[in-house]
Amino acid sequence: MKVLLIDVNCKNSSTGKIVYNLYQRLREDGHQAAICYGRGKRVDGENIFKFGLDFETYIHAGLSRISGLNGYFSPLSTRRLIRFIETFQPDVVHIHELHAYFVNIKPLINYLKSKKIRIIWTFHCEYMYTGKCGYAYKCENWKETCGNCPKIKRYPKSLFFDFTKKMFRDKKALLSDLDFMIVTPSQWLADRVKMSFLKDKKITVIHNGIDADHVFYPRSAEKIESLKEACGLTNQKIVLSVAPDIMSDRKGGKTVLEISKRFVGENIRFVLIGADRDETIEPNVTLIKRTNDQDELAMWYSAADVFLICSKQENFPTTCLEAVCCGTPVVGIDAGGTKETVPAPYGVFCDPTDLDGLEQAIRRQILMKQETSDISKIGQTLYNQKTMYLSYLALYESQNESLEG
Repeated sequence: MKVLLIDVNCKNSSTGKIVYNLYQRLREDGHQAAICYGRGKRVDGENIFKFGLDFETYIHAGLSRISGLNGYFSPLSTRRLIRFIETFQPDVVHIHELHAYFVNIKPLINYLKSKKIRIIWTFHCEYMYTGKCGYAYKCENWKETCGNCPKIKRYPKSLFFDFTKKMFRDKKALLSDLDFMIVTPSQWLADRVKMSFLKDKKITVIHNGIDADHVFYPRSAEKIESLKEACGLTNQKIVLSVAPDIMSDRKGGKTVLEISKRFVGENIRFVLIGADRDETIEPNVTLIKRTNDQDELAMWYSAADVFLICSKQENFPTTCLEAVCCGTPVVGIDAGGTKETVPAPYGVFCDPTDLDGLEQAIRRQILMKQETSDISKIGQTLYNQKTMYLSYLALYESQNESLEG
């Protein structure tokens, strides 16, 4: 069986890691696999192809801001992708993210239609059934038609024009007659898809998986103490938050800083990883820039007494999976699919406006001192990459059998 995986990234970011893992496991099982990706560093490997041209990505981003249209540019990159597909001749194409200014969506999908290639499409956000938004939040225009977008300047932003109605209608026309299977990592997103113009498509839930065997597992007490000593955190409890661009509006870093004020003077340190901006912080806060070092992240997860996530909306946040696999309980805001990631009592999720509830949940989790091994077993059972892979493999095989039949 030949499977082609398409994403914005390869090997980096949450979706890029998923794509690369699926590629590796397919090859280990004797299948032919390929990755086509649009952005980031070049990754070495057989049939790994960065089709996106960096200069064209910048042009695409600029034109999107000026015109208000997203996913309508990058003609050269898109042709490079289609040529690769023609050469590789996949039995199944597994699409992940197509936003982020690196591909012209319409000609790609029309090409796949013309070749009658079986398609599995993992929705990691809401982009494909809204006019432009990755997360619609409280806006419900997408249930009927977009237009008069209340978040026109949010990514992917437009500086001048609102073409969300056109983009919504174009997506609806493009996808309504496309025969494909939709996968969502959370039941929350599956339920959202069922309220969109894609409600009649085949939809299934497959939770994201992470490397719980070699990367995200509990570190020894000696290593944890060594990290704490190096960072001046000896004998302190740690509340950890991790997100790329954590101080952005969606990722909730400002809410974490607000909560930290309630713990000033106590033996508790708030550590935020992904804070690339200068912020006014309390003396009990440590800001760390984003890191791609997975071992370093796993050390911080293991050292933390509580992992705190305050994102306004997420699909199925990988950071929660990483934390629980490292044996750390989770406290967070109940928004999107976040609550689905960690079962009680290891996960406690509160209303977005309930800062008192978040504070008390943090205090309870610290006092409970739950066994790290009990928490990590839950995570490693639910979110091991092998579990995710086997679920996708069954889908690939069913799609391939359907084609052969």
